[in-house]
Amino acid sequence: MSELRIFGVEGIGEITRGTDLASAICAAVELCDGDVIVVTQKIVSKAEGAMVEVDPDDPLSHKPIVERESRRILRRRGELIISETKHGFVCANAGIDLSNVDRGQAALLPDDPDRSARRIRDAIRGKFGVTVGVVVSDTFGRPWRRGVTDVAIGSAGIVAVLDLRGTVDAYGRELMVTEVCVVDELCGAADLVMGKSTGVPVAVVRGVDPSWLGDVGGGVLTDVVRSPADDLFR
Repeated sequence: MSELRIFGVEGIGEITRGTDLASAICAAVELCDGDVIVVTQKIVSKAEGAMVEVDPDDPLSHKPIVERESRRILRRRGELIISETKHGFVCANAGIDLSNVDRGQAALLPDDPDRSARRIRDAIRGKFGVTVGVVVSDTFGRPWRRGVTDVAIGSAGIVAVLDLRGTVDAYGRELMVTEVCVVDELCGAADLVMGKSTGVPVAVVRGVDPSWLGDVGGGVLTDVVRSPADDLFR
């Protein structure tokens, strides 16, 4: 693979509870076999009804919801809460987001983002006859580094982590520990064409290695999220 093409999909329209995301995406862009569709968590949550009401005049009214949606609280600093969600994600405010939603509402993370990705993938294949990979993305901060980037919280039809252990590098040395989180890299790249305030909630990545695609891997929750037993910092 020497080249990738990544482009945002405009014209998706307003997403509400019950919106058929597969149909909305396919109405806005012509897909090809082997494409990878990156879909923002926000429209998945809207389509699945993972929205709650908050007091629009109280900037802290979502904090009780953060507590409810957290498996455990890891750190507090002022108004900021770093918590572990029921999925196993460690992030700010349990992933609850007030941006790009109607005033007085907050978006929760999808109950099972891998399942959400599978539904979109299966619907695109079943209704439109196109075989794609689907990744659900969200914006996370990172320990020890400033700024945010998009990462994968769910995936289907694409290998989540590319295991290079046992292969050799350019100098012929065997790689002993190298595993590449392909879905996170694709989300970070896709965010460059989607942006945070442009109203473009879907991107298409074209030209990925065909060996990454198909019924491979178990998704983000099983293949990417590190268990506490393997985590040096929990």
